[in-house]
Amino acid sequence: MTDAAADNPGGADTEGRTRRTVRPRDAASLIVWRIGPQGPEVLMGQRHAKHRFMPDVMVFPGGRVDPDDHRQPAVTELPVTTRRMLERRATPARARAIAIAAVRELFEETGLVLGERRGDGVAADLASLDYVCRAVTPGGRPIRFNARFLCAPAEAVHGDIAGSGELERLGWFTPEQAHRHRVADITGRVLVEFLDWLDMSPRRRASRPLIVFRGMDNRHQER
Repeated sequence: MTDAAADNPGGADTEGRTRRTVRPRDAASLIVWRIGPQGPEVLMGQRHAKHRFMPDVMVFPGGRVDPDDHRQPAVTELPVTTRRMLERRATPARARAIAIAAVRELFEETGLVLGERRGDGVAADLASLDYVCRAVTPGGRPIRFNARFLCAPAEAVHGDIAGSGELERLGWFTPEQAHRHRVADITGRVLVEFLDWLDMSPRRRASRPLIVFRGMDNRHQER
C-alpha cells in the first residue's frame, strides 16, 4: 500500500472524528507465526513516527484491497474452510481478492514471499492461509476498514525480511514483547483471538464461531 495516510488495518482505530459516516474499505492483515524458544512469535513492525495516523504503533503487515487484487494469479487457491469464512461477508471474488491483498501486503512491507515471485509481484500460495477474525473501524472515524485477519506459518514463507520503510523494527515478537511497545487495543484483541486459534485442534478451528470486532473493539459473533 503506497498511501501512507491510508492507515494499516492492524492499527485500525485511527485518531480524529468526522461528521459523516465513512464506509469501511475492505482490507487484510496477515499474521505470520512461528514457535520460538519462549512460545508463539508473530511477525510485526512499527509504523513510522511521521505517519499521519497511529504513528509508532506495532502492527501486522497489511493494508486495503486494491482493484488489481481481483486479477492476480495464485499458485494455490484458498482452503475450503478459509474460503467459507471469508465469504461470510464477501462475494467469492471479493473473498479471494482479500486473501491476495494479505499476501501482496506481506511482500510489499516485509519482502517475504508467500508463494512465488513473478516479475515485481507474487503469485500467492493461498492454500497456506487460515482465517482468524474480522474487525471494523468504529463509525465516525475519518478512515475506516473492514479488516480480515488471516494467518500463515513461517515455514510457508521465504525470503529475507527487508522493510519498505512503511514499517520499522520488523521482526519476530512474542505477545509479551509486542506489548512492551505501543500496541493498539484492536491489535491486542486480535492477538488473543490468534492465540486461541493456535491452541485449537484443526477440527475445532473449522467449526468455531466467527468473531468480529465492532464499535470500540466490542467482540461479537458473526451472524
